[in-house]
Parts: sequence; structure tokens; C-alpha cells
Amino acid sequence: MVINFYGEGCFKIQSGETTILTDPFDKKIGLTPPRFKSDIILKTLTPIPITEQSTDDSMGHIIWGPGEYNIKNININGFLLPAESSENFLKSVYLVEMENINLCFLGHSSNSPEPIILEKLEKIDILFIPAGGKPFIEQKTAAKIIKQIQPKIVIPCFFKIPLLKRPAEKIENFLDEFNGSKNKNTKGEEKLTIKKKELDGMEKTEIIILKA
Repeated sequence: MVINFYGEGCFKIQSGETTILTDPFDKKIGLTPPRFKSDIILKTLTPIPITEQSTDDSMGHIIWGPGEYNIKNININGFLLPAESSENFLKSVYLVEMENINLCFLGHSSNSPEPIILEKLEKIDILFIPAGGKPFIEQKTAAKIIKQIQPKIVIPCFFKIPLLKRPAEKIENFLDEFNGSKNKNTKGEEKLTIKKKELDGMEKTEIIILKA
């Protein structure tokens, strides 16, 4: 599995010939949108009214809410965040299983997931979590969620990066909340390449910062 980061909540997760794109964005936020063909698009924030899920070959399967999906042997479970949704938009979180690796995307969440959802977030291998503070999960709360879920790897998102127009906190602040001065490597990696057997050998949660 290969994971690339494009800023905000946008990731490319590639397994063989299959590609997942999460939370694509518009260039108006100041960043350059990714341009590649994806098989599956996950949206954790969906404006209302909602267009139907797409199965267009040029766009892939667009998933925008709760439900169970199996696409190209990838299992996806979406959970609605009712307390954070409104008449204008829906917020969702996703569990994705591919290559026997369990991924969790907290996306645009502003609060800790409700207990009924947290119960389902067990045995998470890789957690994608907002780490730049408001309007999403506060950094102190994000650190608590990580310690509660205990994933093998944490990949932060929605933190301050060059050219991003909206205000966001620096990743260093999040690292301070999580483990103080123990991890100050904020340079970031170009991508993450990982296999299940490598995850099985990990005993402590590792934070991996990816470059956008």
C-alpha cells in the first residue's frame, strides 16, 4: 500500500491497480487539487442536496455517507455523524479494509466520535485524523482520541501548510499535545509505503507526517 498526501483531508491510497481518493478539494482553498484517475472517492463532508453516488468510469465510485460497500474487494463502512450534520451538509467517518490493513478516516470531524462509533474503531492499523485544530477536532482532543483508539500509525491532516488560505494550527502544536518533545520530526515524508506484516510488528503508535 502506498499513501500520498495533498493537503487538508485529501489522500491517495493505492493498492496494486486500485486507487482511493479521499476528500478532494477545490483550488479556491489555495492548494493544487490532485489530478489522477481514482476507482473510489470517499467524501467525509457532503453538501445537501446530495447527488447520487457515481459509478462513472472517469470518476470512480463516489461514496458520501453511511452504509456498507464492497468495491474491487475493498470493504468500506461509512458512519454518519448526526450531531455534526445539519440541513446543509452531512459528515461521515469511514473504516476501510484493504490488503488486510484497517484504515480509519475521521475526515471533517469537529468532535470526538460518539461512543457508539468509537466502539467500532477497534484494531485500527492506520488512523487519519485532523490535527490542525478548529473548526475540526481540537489538537488536545485529537491526542486523546489517538490514545483511546491506539492505532499502529497516525497520519495527521487538516493542519497548516504553505499556500493554504484558511487558518489552521501548526503540526508542531499537535505533536506537543500527543507526546511533548519526544517527536519533533516535522519535515515529513514524501509518501508512506507499508505492508501488513510491518504493521503487525509495531508495538507503539507512530505518527507519520506526510508532505503535501
